[in-house]
Amino acid sequence: MYFLLDDIFPPVENADENGLLAVGGNLDPSTLLNAYCKGIFPWFNEDEPILWWSPDPRIVLYPANVNISKSMKQVLKKNIFTYTINKAFDKVIDSCREQRQKEEGTWISPGIVEAYIALHKDGHAHSYEVWMENELVGGLYGIEMGKCFFGESMFSAVSNASKAALIFLCKELVSRNFILIDCQVSNPHLKSMGAIEIPREEFMRELEGALND
Repeated sequence: MYFLLDDIFPPVENADENGLLAVGGNLDPSTLLNAYCKGIFPWFNEDEPILWWSPDPRIVLYPANVNISKSMKQVLKKNIFTYTINKAFDKVIDSCREQRQKEEGTWISPGIVEAYIALHKDGHAHSYEVWMENELVGGLYGIEMGKCFFGESMFSAVSNASKAALIFLCKELVSRNFILIDCQVSNPHLKSMGAIEIPREEFMRELEGALND
């Protein structure tokens, strides 16, 4: 196992079969941005040291390819939701943390919250919010670099709100010619929305292109 020293990450090809690449280091904004540029992200439980990952395959979503089901199209036509960007970053990340704690435990530790709020203040981390009758009912947050959005987490307080947040994100990214959403870890919800798994080598090529676009 590689123990991270001086924020120097090993090549992603050194990750083990589960995608674990390195242990340790810190969550300083510069460390996190350096990691994302290299196809690496932090993911660990509160009682663990910082763990850095680069799984193979990688799950990604191309913004223009987001899947909107017939039932979801009907929901969106009703205009029950309104949308904002970066109006409630702290509330979004707190809501993601609370929802994960209730469901299965969370990697969104107080240290993670502090780190991503700092990234938000520096203009790197962004939140996409979904509202219903002036109440925050869904949203997501992540990092934007180049033409890539690195998704971190989402939450939903009412039915379909997280789907609406992801669709809203994709439409906004398409309008700004973004190439890629890095979804990091696969799950059925993301796949149902159009995310696909690609080899890590392919992901790294596409990431380089998106960062240099």
